[in-house]
Amino acid sequence: MPARATRLTRFRLAAVLALCVLAGLPGLLARYPQMTDYPAHLARWYIMIDGGRTPELARYYAFKWAWSGNLGVDLLIRPFAALFGLETAGRLFVIAIPMLVAGGLFTVEWTLRRRIGVGPLLALATVWSPALLMGFLNFELALALALFAFALWVRMEGNRWREPLFVPLGALIWLCHQSGWGVLGVMVFGYEFSRQKRWRDVWRAGLATWPLWLPFLPTLLASQQAHGSFDYGRRPLWVKWVFWKEALRDRVRYVDYSSTILYCLLPLLALRFRVLDTRLAWAGLIALLLSLIVPRHLGGGDLADLRLIAVGLMLLALAIDWRPRREALLFAALLPFALRLTITSVVWSVHSANVERMMGALDYIPRGAKVAVAVREEISLWAQPLYGHLGCYATVRRDALVNNHFAIPGVHMLTLTPQAWRWVDPSQRIYAGAGRRIDLSKYRPAREADFLWYFGRYPPRKLPDGAQIVYQTNHSMLMRMTHPLVDTDEVVPDQPVPGPQVPGPH
Repeated sequence: MPARATRLTRFRLAAVLALCVLAGLPGLLARYPQMTDYPAHLARWYIMIDGGRTPELARYYAFKWAWSGNLGVDLLIRPFAALFGLETAGRLFVIAIPMLVAGGLFTVEWTLRRRIGVGPLLALATVWSPALLMGFLNFELALALALFAFALWVRMEGNRWREPLFVPLGALIWLCHQSGWGVLGVMVFGYEFSRQKRWRDVWRAGLATWPLWLPFLPTLLASQQAHGSFDYGRRPLWVKWVFWKEALRDRVRYVDYSSTILYCLLPLLALRFRVLDTRLAWAGLIALLLSLIVPRHLGGGDLADLRLIAVGLMLLALAIDWRPRREALLFAALLPFALRLTITSVVWSVHSANVERMMGALDYIPRGAKVAVAVREEISLWAQPLYGHLGCYATVRRDALVNNHFAIPGVHMLTLTPQAWRWVDPSQRIYAGAGRRIDLSKYRPAREADFLWYFGRYPPRKLPDGAQIVYQTNHSMLMRMTHPLVDTDEVVPDQPVPGPQVPGPH
């Protein structure tokens, strides 16, 4: 290879690696990852690793391992936490997973086409999807592995060891997250279907996926379906439409809307000019169709249908098989990624600094205290909620009992002991209209708590009796409950929300 070509190849490789690193920029900039569910996951890992050795944790929490298709980071966190400490290890996964997804996109592109075109550059803008922003780390890890596994499937075509290798490989990806395993199956089916010359041979494409079938049995046996899996209220089509509008939801409504519209139109434009690679396009189309059929809750996870929309848009963008002669057009393909990444990175940096100030409240909480968390969530607010599970840091750092864990018996491995209270997510959520301050005077979890920790854009207009403010920031307030009332027969009422409401993630 001529020296000039060698230098060009090295430059392009360095550029690809730089883009993969940039995909993890929000986690690199923010000490506190601004993923909605992340603090709850961190607390679960903390309790899991502790194993009942800490008396305060053992009094409140129980953890029972269950082999299921949703264990990716849960299985990996222990050795990383032993090396780096839990919070650093968790942040490393937040940084590494989007990098791996980006790397998977480029690996698929190179495997199929032996060059880098606009497809993966466009697809990068979908890496920070709502699923990642909400903290679905197991799913995102499985998605990254699915992309690499698909590239390996294509690479090993004709190799007699491909099928035997993919039996355990498919099971491993299922163990990380069953939806990621499903994405791999869809990609393999779409690839094999594109090679069939007749529609009636679709069964051949389905049969070609047999090495991935092993996890079907544990998926059916586990049957960890949350209550209301198929319940979308009285307007299911409206809820599905909301999910489509939120397909690339982040912080800026019209940027996110424009991104979704753009990524729906680009594959159609590529099809018009015959530069849409059906080896990936079929998988993208199937993922979008499945988003209309798959229930909201699947295997104990929430928003299974929403996350498939972003995956479908990602695969359709990746299917655009065009390498322009002018390098400037390649840079143009990066503009959606650059814009969305900049917004996410800035928001994470600012809010991480805010959270660091909020965490000063932990200095006032004694170890093993009962902390009722109240979070004001604004109705119809477009931006991803960031404060929903911040109270879980009281468990991680003070071994406290809090009420915003994911701890539903039969669904989650983490549960509460009989000595604890009954309050779990979503008891912390209090919905309010734009600009309205909430009334905490009758907030029931506070009646059994030593402390009340409030998060919200506006301070509450009324506090419970006996609440004394001991620490306060612009968007948070810690109160000591001097005379908590206890009424163990009461339950948390449903928060009234005017009109159809899509609940937050679990």
